[in-house]
Amino acid sequence: MKRTLITIGQIFVLMLISLCVNKIIHIFNLNIPGSILGIIVVFLLLQFKIIPLKWIESGGNFLLTHLMLFLIPSAVGIIQHGNILRSDGLSLFAVIIFGSIIAMVVTGLFAEKFFESKRKEQGSV
Repeated sequence: MKRTLITIGQIFVLMLISLCVNKIIHIFNLNIPGSILGIIVVFLLLQFKIIPLKWIESGGNFLLTHLMLFLIPSAVGIIQHGNILRSDGLSLFAVIIFGSIIAMVVTGLFAEKFFESKRKEQGSV
């Protein structure tokens, strides 16, 4: 029960960060998606040790575990706009595949650098 409450609290912390980032985007009329800026803000908060990882770790893991559930509304929206798929489906498919490949490569490179620095830290301790 305690772990569940901690996870819920951590999800609220992540939601609060998201709300603040979206408010900043609205106030300054920035042309960047809130989710992208939110990830950057969370990364910087963790990197500069403004918030410790334990404040958001289990909440973030829960959200990542259930990520597919968040994509269902997008899939339903795509189905409702079949005419777009018929006219531009191949282009959209190419962009999705290319974007996914780029995301995987960049994520892999960042993860590799992250774990490499962790191994060096553990080796020097």
